[in-house]
Amino acid sequence: MDLTIIIFLLGGLFLGWSLGANDAANVFGTAVGTRMVQFKTAALVCSVFVILGAIISGAGTTETLGKLGAINALPGAFAACVAAGLSVYIMTKFGLPVSTTQAIVGAIVGWNIYTGYSINIKILFTILATWVLCPIIAALIAMLFFIFIKQILRKSNWHLFRLDAYTRTALLLVGAFGAYSLGANNIANVMGVFVPISPFTDIHFMNVFTFSSKEQLFLLGGIAIAVGIFTYSKKVMFTVGNDLLKLSPPAAFVVVLAHSIVLFLFASQGISNFLHSINLPAIPLVPVSSSQAVVGAVIGIGILKGGKEVQWDIAGKISIGWLLLPVIAALISFIILFVLQNIFNQTVYF
Repeated sequence: MDLTIIIFLLGGLFLGWSLGANDAANVFGTAVGTRMVQFKTAALVCSVFVILGAIISGAGTTETLGKLGAINALPGAFAACVAAGLSVYIMTKFGLPVSTTQAIVGAIVGWNIYTGYSINIKILFTILATWVLCPIIAALIAMLFFIFIKQILRKSNWHLFRLDAYTRTALLLVGAFGAYSLGANNIANVMGVFVPISPFTDIHFMNVFTFSSKEQLFLLGGIAIAVGIFTYSKKVMFTVGNDLLKLSPPAAFVVVLAHSIVLFLFASQGISNFLHSINLPAIPLVPVSSSQAVVGAVIGIGILKGGKEVQWDIAGKISIGWLLLPVIAALISFIILFVLQNIFNQTVYF
């Protein structure tokens, strides 16, 4: 593979690392924040299942993101990924759980503005609508499950140690599901812009199995996410799992479950096709924010408890981060594209 191609692919890997450091941390943030699961265990489980989710179920959301802005040159894709990764890194430094979805959407819009390509307004509004719906749906699901779990715990006579063991196991299982859903939903953020211009070719194994160029990209992106989880996610985990609202272990389980369901719903082609087949509105296959889902679920439980325990000042800072992130990503994308085209003489679009 050409060295230039490898250098440009590093932009996507950097964004994957940023996603692992921020969004992927949310899968186990509540479990680690409540000390029910050790960070190393959480990082290992999360890494394995985020890679599986990316390879097996990552195709659907990638197509939607590609319709927003079909970046048609490798340097342009590099610029978008680096811009998104840098903007997420800046927010991560402040311990704010932001969204790589918002970052890559902002960066793609920046590419569209710079190149003069038209923005698909319908797709953009669909994505923006999910940014509003995602935390609301997560909050509602969390409320329902929290009430259900409280009823079960009230009727059960489990010993404290047995309850503790059950909760740890449940957190690991739902965390694995959450990591799979995250990989399926958010790999589009990391490698989606490279799919139309993938430098890889399909690999055929004895005419039985084909490892497509898209799946190879998703594998690389998944590994980058895993590295981000291990190296830089701890601070964000404690922001979500401890600072926003003090969570009991059962509440932590509910938060991760609600988050996982929301991400899976917006990534599942099977569910979307089934709803369409029975003449119901199909769920849009778009990459949604893991951070928004977790924060929405946490606040949902906080509201059930009366809302007084929620650290609303922290919630406000997180919301400001959500608003600023796509704007920052678009500006950085614009600047990088200008530098690549005018200083390094790279073709950022055709």
